[in-house]
Amino acid sequence: PGSPPSPLQTELQTPPPSAAPPPVSAPSALLADLDTGQVLYARAPRARRPIASLTKVMTALLVLESSRLDDQVTVPPEAAAQTGSLLGLRAGERLTVEDLLYGLLLASANDAAVALADHVAGSVPAFVERMNRRARRLGLRDTRFASPSGLDASGYSTAQDVARLVRAAYRWPEFARVVRTKVREIPAPQGPPRRIQNRNVLLWLYPGAIGVKSGFTAAAGFTAAAAAARRGLRLLAVVLGSPTSAFDDAAALLDYGFRAFERVRLLERGQRVAELRAGALRVPVLAGRGVVRLVRPGSTREPEVAFVPAPSLPASVAPGDRVGRVVVLLGRRRVAAVPAVAGPAVPLPGPALDRAEGFRAAVELALGLLRALVRAFL
Repeated sequence: PGSPPSPLQTELQTPPPSAAPPPVSAPSALLADLDTGQVLYARAPRARRPIASLTKVMTALLVLESSRLDDQVTVPPEAAAQTGSLLGLRAGERLTVEDLLYGLLLASANDAAVALADHVAGSVPAFVERMNRRARRLGLRDTRFASPSGLDASGYSTAQDVARLVRAAYRWPEFARVVRTKVREIPAPQGPPRRIQNRNVLLWLYPGAIGVKSGFTAAAGFTAAAAAARRGLRLLAVVLGSPTSAFDDAAALLDYGFRAFERVRLLERGQRVAELRAGALRVPVLAGRGVVRLVRPGSTREPEVAFVPAPSLPASVAPGDRVGRVVVLLGRRRVAAVPAVAGPAVPLPGPALDRAEGFRAAVELALGLLRALVRAFL
């Protein structure tokens, strides 16, 4: 059969096309480059709020880091007893990690979240502890998880932290594959398989949508993390606390990003930016990474590149050694800093080289005179 209609919402309400930031109904929102993390729009990005089922992105990340997709999971009674969005799991039922991830991220199934948490950590409290440790390692300073599902009132995060979490999850191709899937069939203990549909309506209604997750609780309101790709750009919108539709706000932000920005390369990897002296050697300083930024069309200025050497450098430097930072400025505003590395060294001119050059010149002069005498004699 063909693709089912969009769930929950059948059309998007977005403002007319404009290069100006759109009105957003949500109290907290952010638009970023999915690949670099560059922020293009922010509204209260560090306001702590409940995030509902966006919590499941962290659950999926920990599962991918700790399990194989073909691992078998036995559903514990605690999972089968969950409420809210469900797969309808039964205690003792066995499914693969992969099937449960589809249930977690497409159907937002709370029973799948608890089954996966128990599989990875042995219990929900132990898994929640892992979630918070992983959040600290990711630098999510304003995030606290209280459950693997988000069906709680005490967990919280921010638009800024959610964007960073989603970018970390997207490093896993398996995550990207799951969240862009519209429909999936999952085996049932008896009868036909369960057929689940992705609750992210942007996969149906927004051209270029590639994921990722939505959520709702009375405390959190409507939440969404939405990614889309067009013309080689991948953008991520995070919307927290929308009173009506997080999808409308997310679509408006994505429209703005694709309309108002273009990708420009400001620094090439391996580009020579400075030079060091190490003894009798000249050492070129190269950019260790390239720098790409999104800028408004027609506003591109020539970037300024500055080399900031390390506080102390060894007497000898090998190619590839880090020797400081390369700072990139655009319109006198710092936009990036990347490692500066040493390139292949070249000998400096010196007295010994000068003497060798003089000897070679004298030999050539003598040979020239000899050739002239031979021609005259002949």
